Amino acid sequence: MATPPDTLDKVGAGLDALDVPAEAHKPPIWRRFLKTGVPPIIAFALLLGVWQALWASALLPEFQLPAPVDVWNEIVRSVSTGEAFSILWTSLHRAVFGFIAAVLIATPLGLLIAKVRVVRAAIGSLLTGLQSLPSVAWVPAAILWFGVTPSTIYFVVLMGSVPSIANGLVAGIDQIPPLLPRVGRALGAGRLASARHILLPAALPGYLAGLKQGWAFSWRSLMAAEIIATSPQLGTGLGQYLHNGSSLNDINMVIAAIFLILLVGIGIELLLFRPLERAVLRARGLTGAL
Repeated sequence: MATPPDTLDKVGAGLDALDVPAEAHKPPIWRRFLKTGVPPIIAFALLLGVWQALWASALLPEFQLPAPVDVWNEIVRSVSTGEAFSILWTSLHRAVFGFIAAVLIATPLGLLIAKVRVVRAAIGSLLTGLQSLPSVAWVPAAILWFGVTPSTIYFVVLMGSVPSIANGLVAGIDQIPPLLPRVGRALGAGRLASARHILLPAALPGYLAGLKQGWAFSWRSLMAAEIIATSPQLGTGLGQYLHNGSSLNDINMVIAAIFLILLVGIGIELLLFRPLERAVLRARGLTGAL
């Protein structure tokens, strides 16, 4: 018995509807703020209250635990004199340039490891080992190789971030269904076209996770390099600012530097990686994870 054409059309329409991500109802702005903005504010206020209470109890001397207002005054001073902007720019442009270079190196390296068995067998374990190696271990060697120069800073940043980005891409490619590359080959896609139009888009969630981790590792590597490799030639970054506070026994400067380092990390996450992650999840219809 033949199936009526209108039934086939309804089945086809139903299957097409399954591929379309469901449109989630957007809550009002005030409700979204209550859900995402208020909890961090409350947590910060509690942390500040505990800090103030510990300072008021005088369990530690002033040079070890300053009052929150003293740290705030140090931050205000550095901002009002322009020192904070100069320090932030020095570290941020190094981190951004180093991270971009790491992405350009790690992306083809990850594709090569994921798709060529000999390369994976040769350096796959080495790359994983480099990812677990503390980046601060590279600083003394880099100083001996390059001297106290910007090359030392960028080398440490690259060694901290490239393994994470490459391993994230490899993990993402390993999770691609084998059917997708076969379909690409059947449609005539070559190696470069397959990597650009199939592998990278399909591996995007894992690749994005690797990018997030790579940025975190590059930022940590940069701070380690700036704390150890200090020179007038390198200028004053956040790591150098932290080191200066420690050398001067100025706890206000030390905590202010830690706060600025943390502020940059949170800012990059909120302004760059979280929107990218939401866009990727939304494109795959995973709106429940947003």
